[in-house]
Order: sequence, then structure tokens, then C-alpha cells
Amino acid sequence: MKHHVDRIVQAFETLTPGGVQALDSVYAADARFIDPFNDVCGVAAIQHVFRHMYASLEAPRFVIVERIVQGSQCFLTWEFRFHFKRFQVSEEQCIPGGSHLVLNDSGQVILHRDYWDTADLYEKLPLLGGVMRWLKRQARK
Repeated sequence: MKHHVDRIVQAFETLTPGGVQALDSVYAADARFIDPFNDVCGVAAIQHVFRHMYASLEAPRFVIVERIVQGSQCFLTWEFRFHFKRFQVSEEQCIPGGSHLVLNDSGQVILHRDYWDTADLYEKLPLLGGVMRWLKRQARK
């Protein structure tokens, strides 16, 4: 299974807008993808999520930091790096997260569940970011 995970990691780390179509080799036809904003089934719906990512952000990319592989499952920790398109924020943004992947016997992903804190994203947004940082400080008190 390790070689399948290596292939999947490479696909995520080298993904481009033009390469989204090739995700049909990574995901099984009936795969499910879940993250804080999406819960979709099927390769076409998963490809739509990634196309939306490229349409909404500038230069998004994944950097896989660690991986744990056990049987037909793996957990990847990653950094999602990007620039905002719609806001006047010039520096690259980074959101840490993790993905739980379940693979079928052919090494295709049948379940992809992302775990990351949406507050990390909201804190980076103009206006809302200030409110989120204030709320975080209040929660620590």
C-alpha cells in the first residue's frame, strides 16, 4: 500500500489546475470527500471542489509534512499554502491540516476526510480576521 500512498502524495503535491482532471486516477469512481466546507461523492464532484479551489485562490499548493500508513488507510499531515485573490494580502498564507484516506484494493482513494481549523482561514481575512483574533483571545482568558 505504501507505493499507492507515495503516488497519491505526489499527485497532491504536484497538482495544478490542468491536472485536476487526472484525479480520476487517484480517486475511485464513488469516492467520498469531506472537509469543513464540502461533503461530496464521486470523482466529478471531487474535481469540482479542486477546480473551485484554483478559481478562488492564487497559487494554492499542498506540502505533505508527514504520513502514517497502516493497512488500507493513511493519515497525511500537510500545509496548505496559497495567496488570496480577492483581498489585498500579499504574503503567502499557510493553513495546517490533516487528511484521513481509505484506499481500495487497487490503491484508489474511496474516502478522503480533511481535518483543519476553519478559524485559521477566517483569521487571515481582512475585517473578519480581527474579530476572530479577538474571539480567540477572549476564549483564552
